[in-house]
Amino acid sequence: MAAHASTRPLPPGSNGLPFIGETLRFLSDPTYLTHRTQQHGPIVRTHILFKPTVVMSGAEANRFILSTHMNHFSWKEGWPVTFKTLLGNSLFLQDGDEHRQKRKLLMPAFHREALRNYLTTMETLTARYLERWERLGEFEWFDENKRLTFEIACTLLTGSTMDDDAQTAQLSQHFTDLTNGLTSLPLNLPGMPYARALKARDALLAYIEARVRERVANPGADALSLLILARDENGEGLSMQELVVQALLLLFAGHETTTSMLTSFCMCLAQQPEVWAKARAEQETLTIDGALTVDHLKQMTYLEQVLKEVERLYARCRAASAAWSSRSSSTVIMSRKAGACCTRSRLPITMR
Repeated sequence: MAAHASTRPLPPGSNGLPFIGETLRFLSDPTYLTHRTQQHGPIVRTHILFKPTVVMSGAEANRFILSTHMNHFSWKEGWPVTFKTLLGNSLFLQDGDEHRQKRKLLMPAFHREALRNYLTTMETLTARYLERWERLGEFEWFDENKRLTFEIACTLLTGSTMDDDAQTAQLSQHFTDLTNGLTSLPLNLPGMPYARALKARDALLAYIEARVRERVANPGADALSLLILARDENGEGLSMQELVVQALLLLFAGHETTTSMLTSFCMCLAQQPEVWAKARAEQETLTIDGALTVDHLKQMTYLEQVLKEVERLYARCRAASAAWSSRSSSTVIMSRKAGACCTRSRLPITMR
């Protein structure tokens, strides 16, 4: 099979240097994938993170990998070793029946009624940060959005309020170190990004395990309690180890991509004052007495259109990786159009 496959033409591109391929360029240049697809087209051959790789860009590629031919790919084998080590055997790195079974156990935390219960917490924390931003006057949107989304994700998942600003900042920094380690060289040497990521992972796992044990003893209405109580058709639930790694993934996924989207949203409003004015005008027409509800959100049709356009223009996740199931030594990366995202824009904060 390998001999037959080797006679087929490969996509255009380059394998780069021996062993490391084009890994250094991939890690240091955020426009790497964009330049390669502009040079060679939507399907590009390369060699990164110690694996022969094919980059497939655009809607058709995403549909091919995520929908029509998804059974031919493995997420677990596609991601580099750094993902497997830092994120553990979470839903992110599971395939087939295992993925479906664990996903079903996670779903109670995202049912409609659970999401309705989360809204009050999200509104309360957002209002608190709006007051903070008004006091600050000028700040970095990315840093502040990261703190906000992390605190929301952590509070909703564990039910623990983050009253200690120093602890919030430290945990958020741990996630930053963890994220930086995902696409770094897997060198566990002092001062290296991967070494810092390993330490951050251990600190986060210890924090999460302590919260899990608290919720096992005293279940609440938070997402973690719902995960602890979830059972499959055989009456089996998630083990302590599974709860911890799945919670780590939920915290990671729950604020990293949202931070990116919110920062792009703020940038776009600053660049398009007419859109900003129209979005504010829509809010002025809403009659909200008391707490925000899901029905109120449904009335924000223009805001929803703006958010969807921001997501289209500025991908929250530039690429995802999967391995071709019959050749697990090769990786396929599906990519969206990458967009720049600034972290500082002047949007005055006013409280009403």
